[in-house]
Amino acid sequence: MKVCGQNIRKIRRSKDLTQEYMAFEMGISQKAYSDIENSKVKINLDILTKISGILEIKPSDICSISHKCGTDGNDDRYQALLEYMKKNNISIPEEYL
Repeated sequence: MKVCGQNIRKIRRSKDLTQEYMAFEMGISQKAYSDIENSKVKINLDILTKISGILEIKPSDICSISHKCGTDGNDDRYQALLEYMKKNNISIPEEYL
């Protein structure tokens, strides 16, 4: 679940949204929302659906990103590889962006 929270944070930031905005849209406090991103609470389907609606993505997008990155620290290496490929103009398939 830790990776899910991290992925939600990355997607939110990529869309230039604040935790306060997300919390307001969900009808919860900023602290409660922060707990979601910091994996202090379990993310259920209701929470996942609300977040994905606000972020305008499919709920499965968060899960599929989690599946690709795993929970063993590969996320940093994955991001570094993507950056390397971008800097060197190497084509990246859309599903990996």
